[in-house]
Amino acid sequence: MSGYEVTEIGAMDQWRDHFGGFAPARSRDGRRVVDHELAMQYIGVTANALEPGEQAGYWHTHAKVEELYIFLEGRGQMGLDDDLVDVGPGSAVRVGQGVWRTWRAHPESPGQLRWLCIRAGGEQLTHVPDDATRDEPEPRPMPWDEREA
Repeated sequence: MSGYEVTEIGAMDQWRDHFGGFAPARSRDGRRVVDHELAMQYIGVTANALEPGEQAGYWHTHAKVEELYIFLEGRGQMGLDDDLVDVGPGSAVRVGQGVWRTWRAHPESPGQLRWLCIRAGGEQLTHVPDDATRDEPEPRPMPWDEREA
């Protein structure tokens, strides 16, 4: 078995076509739980798309997991405890444990609100990764250099 896996989640304009969720009763159009397709241990990822005016319809919080929402297209809003935050392309929102959250695509959004939600738990990451090893002092050649020669 290999130490890596590859899956294709499709271009962002195809995300809405996927029907999925964490459990069948809570599945919906525009949600793909990528970590159900890959053998991930410490992180989780969903690819999401909501139509303008569509909303999550629920609040939730996590006791152990923190989430990072990275918004790619459209306009939306997140409810974070007592705050309302506008989000759009380039917005990155970290939501820690114990924070209540919900979201919606703004009714005036120019198109679907599309985002990735990255979930992580377990051990705290160090500020600078301390488990990496660089291929030095004589790095192996880049794989594309060999193919383009």
